Amino acid sequence: MHPTPEFALADKVLPAIRDAADDMVRLRRDLHAHPELAFEEFRTADLVADRLAQWGYAVHRGLGGTGVVGTLKRGTGRRSIGIRADMDALPIQEATGLPYASRNEGKMHACGHDGHTAILLSAARVMAQSADFDGTVHLIFQPAEEGLGGGRHMVEDGLFKKFPCDMIFALHNMPGFPVGKFGFLGGSFMASSDSVTVTVQGQGGHGSAPHQAADPVVAAAYIVVALQTIVARNNDPREMAVVSVGSIHGGNAPNVIPDSVQMRLTVRAYRPEVRQMLRERITALVQAQAVALGVRAEVDYHWRYPALINDHAATELARSVAADWLGEDALIQNMQPLTGSEDFSFMLEQTPGCYLIVGNGEGGHHSTGGCMVHNPGYDFNDAILPIASSYWVQLVRRLLAPAA
Repeated sequence: MHPTPEFALADKVLPAIRDAADDMVRLRRDLHAHPELAFEEFRTADLVADRLAQWGYAVHRGLGGTGVVGTLKRGTGRRSIGIRADMDALPIQEATGLPYASRNEGKMHACGHDGHTAILLSAARVMAQSADFDGTVHLIFQPAEEGLGGGRHMVEDGLFKKFPCDMIFALHNMPGFPVGKFGFLGGSFMASSDSVTVTVQGQGGHGSAPHQAADPVVAAAYIVVALQTIVARNNDPREMAVVSVGSIHGGNAPNVIPDSVQMRLTVRAYRPEVRQMLRERITALVQAQAVALGVRAEVDYHWRYPALINDHAATELARSVAADWLGEDALIQNMQPLTGSEDFSFMLEQTPGCYLIVGNGEGGHHSTGGCMVHNPGYDFNDAILPIASSYWVQLVRRLLAPAA
């Protein structure tokens, strides 16, 4: 009888982490029950800082608002490694019905940041109890990953000047992949994410006399269709690009032509050159369509998250740690880039590193861990806590191995 992958991975969990598994689950579920939105992670930050201090870490607070950095040094080595976990929740009303469901109305850990925080804290305890590395570990607990750029704020507050790292790493649980399997990909791994607001300004009038108005609704419709040609006809078919109109608002009555229409777009790409091209073409196309239809258009283009680009050397090192420790069967084969975005990209712009994923389970329900993130029915799969926490410890041991 061959063990299932999940069973085989469980055998690889470090003893110190296995012994504290129940506490890790309790911690994760406590965080889940008390979610906090971006830059409001006060309770979470207090919990993180208190535990790190108890275990002997030097604790720095306030970077990026509610960020926490715990530093632990062993030996005389000059090498350093950073590991980041995100702490914030989403403005979603939870619908899981779980006994530890959110107690905060309209707020939910619907992306698994409760799990990411618990994973890194569990690893932190084991690293503090051992002396089997030589160098410095910076554990970075980041606020506001969900759309408000907490990673950028930490970098701008001097994260890597105060806590220099030779390499930096982060992970994210990923529904749809087998429980506890790790995925790695060098180069572009996640897309950039930019937001655009287009305001089409016309001249309102009565719906029965459209010739006496300048109709922004018709112009907006033409713009929506024309935008689809950017990916189809301006972008290299071998390059990923997304231009999606997610919102259109204009008018309140069927017989009134409104003065204006507002449209909101999300724009994504893997490469900086494609990202820049999309901005140029969207702006030019919107303006041209507006002129052709006798209205005016204003384009408010908001650069948000750059593409997440993993350093190839750091990624190969991170992958080799998992492969040597767990075997190739524990790795997600033929890993492909993801079209989501991540503000860990701001940190990777400053320091080489790797962002990796760990499978949260297959299927489509919270009981299997397969429900997609940002969904009211999502829950982090506690089965991956021990293996993911053990991975961080193994990574530190490899990168900061004492000299022979």
